[in-house]
Amino acid sequence: MGERRYGDFVEVRRHGYVAELALDRPKAMNAVSSAMARSIGEACAALADDRDVRVVVLTSTHERAFCVGADLKERNSFTDAELVRQRPVARGAYTGVLELPMPTIAAVHGFALGGGFELALSCDVIVADPTAVVGLPEVSVGVIPGGGGTQLLPRRVGAARAAELIFSARRVEAAEAKELGLVDVVAGAGEDRDEALALAARMAANSPVGLRAAKRALRLGHGLDLRAGLEVEDAAWRSVAFSGDRTEGVAAFNEKRKPEWPGE
Repeated sequence: MGERRYGDFVEVRRHGYVAELALDRPKAMNAVSSAMARSIGEACAALADDRDVRVVVLTSTHERAFCVGADLKERNSFTDAELVRQRPVARGAYTGVLELPMPTIAAVHGFALGGGFELALSCDVIVADPTAVVGLPEVSVGVIPGGGGTQLLPRRVGAARAAELIFSARRVEAAEAKELGLVDVVAGAGEDRDEALALAARMAANSPVGLRAAKRALRLGHGLDLRAGLEVEDAAWRSVAFSGDRTEGVAAFNEKRKPEWPGE
């Protein structure tokens, strides 16, 4: 298992073919400052280019929080011009996670609010523990969810439910979050990270070429009419049909052995 730090607040740990991107600003409950946002973006860029990474798990080193959102103390010090200049840096963190080409899993415990919940929403699957509290409270401080929340939440729970949650700015605890589809799995107490890493390991046993193509088809096809979506799927199929992974997968199946994916 290797480790690499990006700035002061982000650490990437390797678990075989799984990469763990750990938010590590415990003194601020992982509030996303400009420096932290820049580090998240840099870490995601490196992970996206790493062909040995098959699945990414987004975690937190803080015992009571996943991420409480934007660093409002820093924001309070900005002039209007500084806020404008900071916007692309902030967006880079959220789009960095969202655009990772491999499957991504968020492991959430404690508070995941505002930008913190948006980081989780940017992942494909969200695993929570019973202490998780999620929400998009931005309108309560005079802004809107600006890290993808207004677009990602309705894709998960529908337009009306997303409107109710965003307009009310309310916080949702784990059990209701699971019922509403805000999170996908509720693990045992303190087991969100272990559960997410175990799920990632199961995913990572599969073809890396297949995983990336399947994610591409899921993401690009979402929201299209059926005919257009099937064309997206067909393009993704063609990208893997003549790959080394497909040849190895079929051969391993017929030979009743575990595949050794070439990843190409």
